[in-house]
Amino acid sequence: MPIADAVLAVNNDLPIRTHKPVHSGKVRSVYWLTAADSARLIQEKNYPVAPDTPLAIMVISDRISAFECLWKGEGGLDGIPGKGAALNAISNHWFQCFREAGLADSHILDIPHPLVWIVQKANPVMIEAIGRQYITGSMWRAYAKGERAFCGITLPEGLERDQKLPELLITPSTKGVLKGLEGVPEADDVNVSRADLERHHQAFGFRRPEDIDAYETLLRQGFKVISDALANVDQIFVDTKFEFGYVRDTEGQEKLIYMDEVGTPDSSRIWDGAHYRTGEVVEQSKEAFRQELLHYFDDPDVLLDKSRMEERTTLAENTVLPRDIMQRVSDTYIALAEKITGRPLPRPEHPRAEIIGTLQEQYDLID
Repeated sequence: MPIADAVLAVNNDLPIRTHKPVHSGKVRSVYWLTAADSARLIQEKNYPVAPDTPLAIMVISDRISAFECLWKGEGGLDGIPGKGAALNAISNHWFQCFREAGLADSHILDIPHPLVWIVQKANPVMIEAIGRQYITGSMWRAYAKGERAFCGITLPEGLERDQKLPELLITPSTKGVLKGLEGVPEADDVNVSRADLERHHQAFGFRRPEDIDAYETLLRQGFKVISDALANVDQIFVDTKFEFGYVRDTEGQEKLIYMDEVGTPDSSRIWDGAHYRTGEVVEQSKEAFRQELLHYFDDPDVLLDKSRMEERTTLAENTVLPRDIMQRVSDTYIALAEKITGRPLPRPEHPRAEIIGTLQEQYDLID
């Protein structure tokens, strides 16, 4: 079987019964179920949510995005073999670890297929909560230029690139464009301070001011769970993105949960421990693919300069990357998933047909 056949590149045209337009992001697509199907599944599957909770089918693709563009490879590879299954397996594992540690639930209610989640509707907190344990990437570049204040936190002098920080830093940024907030630029993905969150807690989606403490606690606890587990397989948890939201339990009471994905090579930086101890950084995440792209093109500035976005988009659309670049990403993601979960990664051979069959036979959701 051609390897491209096992890649799920298009995930927004499945015949799942829905009453709203499919929301399709760079990697995942979300199908909101009808109220009748949501209520039926909650009852049939005994999901621990309020009986009128809206549910959705979330389907992850194997597409790969970097520098805000999608990339493809030779041999009809419109994605990375095994990538979607690896991301889901890793997130599933960490969410389970969080529950076992008594931290908080996630938005996931069911996992019908390695590329599919059934999720509950959450009211998101409008921040991407970044936890940083090492100084690297954009933070290092700003530090090297003389910046010392990040999200209201002042870093000490004398830090070196890729050095472990004195403590875990929480550097939130906006999720979406928030308007009319004093001190907060009207733009997506801009850094905000703890003081900004406290001053505008309702605009950021926090129900109560004390929930800012709760999200920080969940972030620190979740980061430690992942960092400790990765250390056991000689991997270093460098930084990651967390997202949070509110859902209702069976009694209708709101609670703060983890949502989106967490601790994956798409949302985190992970380094190989053995190489780091010799002074070499070996990326075990999508950052390695970004670096390959920067070295692949004669003019890498097109990938970094946001004013050249139209040119960058055209470049990505017209580029077919060598098969070996795509395969290296696949090997990294699959190996990391198997290290984290401790078992072979289930890899669908015919993902589209499998998803449709499972959702029809076990959930009666296919029109």
